[in-house]
Amino acid sequence: MDGLKRRYYEKGGLKELLIISIPLIISSSTTTLQHFIDRMFLTWYSSEAIASAMTAGLLQFTFLSFFVGTASYTSTFVAQYYGAREKEGIGKSVWQGIYLAFLGTIFIYLTYPFVENIFILFDHPLTIVKYETQYYQMLCFGVFPAIASSSLSGYFSGQGKTIPILIANAIATIINIVLDYLLIFGNLGFPRMGIKGAAIAINSSFFTIFFFYLFLMAQKKYRKRAPFFSQWRFDKELFNRFFKFGFASGIQFCIEMMGYSIFLLLIGKIGTEALTASTIAFNINNLSFMPMLGVGLGVSVIVGQCIGEGKPEIGEKTTYNGLIISLSYITILCSIYLFFPSFFISLFRLENSESYALVKNYVVILLRFVACYSFFDMLNLTFSGTLKGAGDTRYISKIIICLSIFVLILPITLSVTFFNGGLFSCWFFLTLYVSLLGVIFFLRFKGGKWKKMRVIDKPKIRH
Repeated sequence: MDGLKRRYYEKGGLKELLIISIPLIISSSTTTLQHFIDRMFLTWYSSEAIASAMTAGLLQFTFLSFFVGTASYTSTFVAQYYGAREKEGIGKSVWQGIYLAFLGTIFIYLTYPFVENIFILFDHPLTIVKYETQYYQMLCFGVFPAIASSSLSGYFSGQGKTIPILIANAIATIINIVLDYLLIFGNLGFPRMGIKGAAIAINSSFFTIFFFYLFLMAQKKYRKRAPFFSQWRFDKELFNRFFKFGFASGIQFCIEMMGYSIFLLLIGKIGTEALTASTIAFNINNLSFMPMLGVGLGVSVIVGQCIGEGKPEIGEKTTYNGLIISLSYITILCSIYLFFPSFFISLFRLENSESYALVKNYVVILLRFVACYSFFDMLNLTFSGTLKGAGDTRYISKIIICLSIFVLILPITLSVTFFNGGLFSCWFFLTLYVSLLGVIFFLRFKGGKWKKMRVIDKPKIRH
């Protein structure tokens, strides 16, 4: 009992981690709820709409992911500057991520005219291609706030101030759900826009978060704690250092998302029912993934601060505490996946009862895959959070690139294209991929090399 009490109250203990992580967990859960309801509404609208939203949304996020992954690495810079008591570096770091957002926006707009050809290349039915193209092109209008908000959130999370992130995401989720209800179905006199309405709702949520962060950062208490607006000048040396570490984080995120995109695009070749079932399974999986991601982010923040302070041993304790929290949660949820799958599946009803019966049978089996790989995903998110917090992004990048290509993308491509592999063979390779990530990052963590890393230069600890 005394050991548990000490683990709870000690520096880097359960209490400190929960204070930082709970808002991030709830924030991640609001994002999950947003996507869950968004796609649930689209399922009610049409099976083609829900299948298209997942593939088009994931494809764009694959292109976007490099910039989001790089921009979000500001949280590690902020955490280490915060731990080293160098508040001037906080605002400067965040601005480098915003400059990157401009580059990302230009890049995504360059894909706008050609996206229809990408979907046609994967032999999707023309009705699906039409929906996919509409959804992708409409999402382009929310690209800048999506990337910039990833950088702005680092200002708060890196300092351990995660309540603003929770509030921003909660407000954005409410706006998204209301607009989904109004614009997808044309309720209360609004036009019936279907999948376009869903994209407008998502874009609105991105703009909400972006402007909410700017509003808070303009307040006196935040200006005093770590000035932001006065640090707007481009800093070449800091940008190069930010890009050096953030690039590895961005490229691994991009390759990982590319793997998931190709995974779904290839499943689309198997059939609409297989694609719809996979989309539903992924949405249900988010209920376990997003809270674990929140814990992983919390671990990353504390580890970054500990590295900045020169106390990596406290970060190690935090990592194991994060593992305890995630394991407790995932055990309960995966039990529901296995024993009560209909609890979630019934929310995704389809108009075509014959199609729904087949999709439902698929999803029941896919949730068994989800339950299996979720335990390894827990290891992946927790230990990679520690490695990122320390700055070990190049190693993470190399592992994810190698596994994405040789365990996920190539095997599934060969299976579907040349060996008539079905839905379950694709999910087997996905499960293997996630499992290997968890094991490898655990071994890297145990090696301890991360304890000697940092992303900031010449820390000046002030006592």
